Amino acid sequence: MPTNVTLAMVREAAERIRPIAHRTPVFTSHTFDTESGVSAFFKCENLQKGGAFKIRGAANMIFSLSDADRAKGLIAYSSGNHAQATAIAARHVGAACTIVMPLDAPSSKLEATRGYGAKVVTYDRFRDNREKVAADIIGDSGVTLIPPFDHPMIIAGQGTAALELLEQAENLDALITPVGGGGLLSGCAVAAKGVNPKIRIFGVEPERANDTYLSFRANERIEVTPDTIADGLRSPIPGKVTFPIVRELAEDILLVTEDEIRSAMKFLLTRMKILVEPSGAVSAAAVLYRKLPPGIGRVGIVLSGGNVDV
Repeated sequence: MPTNVTLAMVREAAERIRPIAHRTPVFTSHTFDTESGVSAFFKCENLQKGGAFKIRGAANMIFSLSDADRAKGLIAYSSGNHAQATAIAARHVGAACTIVMPLDAPSSKLEATRGYGAKVVTYDRFRDNREKVAADIIGDSGVTLIPPFDHPMIIAGQGTAALELLEQAENLDALITPVGGGGLLSGCAVAAKGVNPKIRIFGVEPERANDTYLSFRANERIEVTPDTIADGLRSPIPGKVTFPIVRELAEDILLVTEDEIRSAMKFLLTRMKILVEPSGAVSAAAVLYRKLPPGIGRVGIVLSGGNVDV
């Protein structure tokens, strides 16, 4: 398996996941444009199968496995969206699936993951290490780990969101996505830069989960203890595979406050009539609160998910 990710791999992923992933719509809002000072094009991955972009990467990796590997079973760890995506893709190919999830994961995500047929094993995120929990389960069973972000096949799958967006909204000056472990941002950066080398790429994190922001500036992976409403962005450290891609292709990592995230969620729900979870709304928050540098006119904004407890 190559450690680099290419535009060709993203295009291959787009074909591979076509049977399961939705081609999500792109929305616009005159009011948002007026308040943000840019022309915004929202890639609505909150309307994706499973409620988030994660099905793209999970399906790409699972569909690329041999029948023999799938027959041994699959395992993943996730706070929710990757869990659901892995469960959905596993069910699609008839593979048994175990998901390691934190006890404090949103109940809607826990219930949905079980509803898709996965066996859920819970752990205490403040006491236990999810990788070790998964490794103990894997043991000698031969089940295949489907990581949430740090794998070339996962990254290539996530990049299909940007590939679609650039077909749906032409002549974008910039692309902005949330960043947790970096799978979405790195994949979208590869796809967008491959199609248009001049496009500017930005990632967004909560101020209270700023591992990629700090790592970007230090040029090395830095670990933090995240504490944010954006539960999907609580990865404590950027990925080994994703971070070099982000460092090479992204222009900057922007930060938003908890109140800015809530405000963006409220705007998207009340003005655009779409439900976006905190993790998915950070990209909109950064644009709404004018965190982008000047000189950008047309911006693609990935709304990465919509799974949130009422």
